Amino acid sequence: MALNKPVLFILLLLSFSQLGSAQSFATWEIGFSAGGAGYIGDLNQNNPLQISGFNAGAFAKRNFTSYLGLRLNYNYGQIRANDANSANEQFRERNLSFKTALNEGSAIFDINFFDYKINGGNRRFTPYLFAGVGFVNFKPEIKYQGTRYRLDRLLTEGQDNNYPNIVLTIPYGGGIRYNYKDTWSIFSEIGYRTAFTDYLDDVSGVYPVNPVYVGSNPALNVSDPSLNNTGVAGTQRGDFRKRDTYLFVSVGISFTFVSSKCYSF
Repeated sequence: MALNKPVLFILLLLSFSQLGSAQSFATWEIGFSAGGAGYIGDLNQNNPLQISGFNAGAFAKRNFTSYLGLRLNYNYGQIRANDANSANEQFRERNLSFKTALNEGSAIFDINFFDYKINGGNRRFTPYLFAGVGFVNFKPEIKYQGTRYRLDRLLTEGQDNNYPNIVLTIPYGGGIRYNYKDTWSIFSEIGYRTAFTDYLDDVSGVYPVNPVYVGSNPALNVSDPSLNNTGVAGTQRGDFRKRDTYLFVSVGISFTFVSSKCYSF
């Protein structure tokens, strides 16, 4: 799923315009969340809502106005896919699989639709949109004969060097939050992350001339583990999209620090 650049530009423009009009309102907020994680890429090309793992995270947020806030996020997630479970016969013949741990840090602007302000706003709930920028560390791996292998270290597509496993990521999405008691709020959101890599699943290029094996008796050809040896050297292993995307669906709780003292920013 590609990022809609005009939408992101509009969100950021609205964020800075709201920031510029902030007066004496400013509060701090902390929160925690957890939920499911998924991915769209070479092993899941068509289902943008497929959940394959979990995520958990925490954030600290500065609310500049009742409409605009900036949060610093940390999220941990796991995603996976297995061609053997696909409804696509061609994927089953390819027979690739992976599991990837994700460690993400990001800065995200939240834009509320309504006047959402603890102890003073005219709404106790609001939908919101968000967009930002961050970095993600990812480690694709497989487990074979009880041993885990880091795929990014095996050069499974015959690369000259390892691909970088820390890359830029662009988070964007939306959610809804509700102030249910005093300074406590609950929220739920869905957010996609466009990663500046095509290797979240260790699949991007072509089948190599010299396959990569792990284990023994029998050894697993991780470049092409299919029983039919469908991978022909030089032919494409995955799709032709340049970037993978991952998904976090979360519910969470947050606490807002409210003071009678006015702050200016």
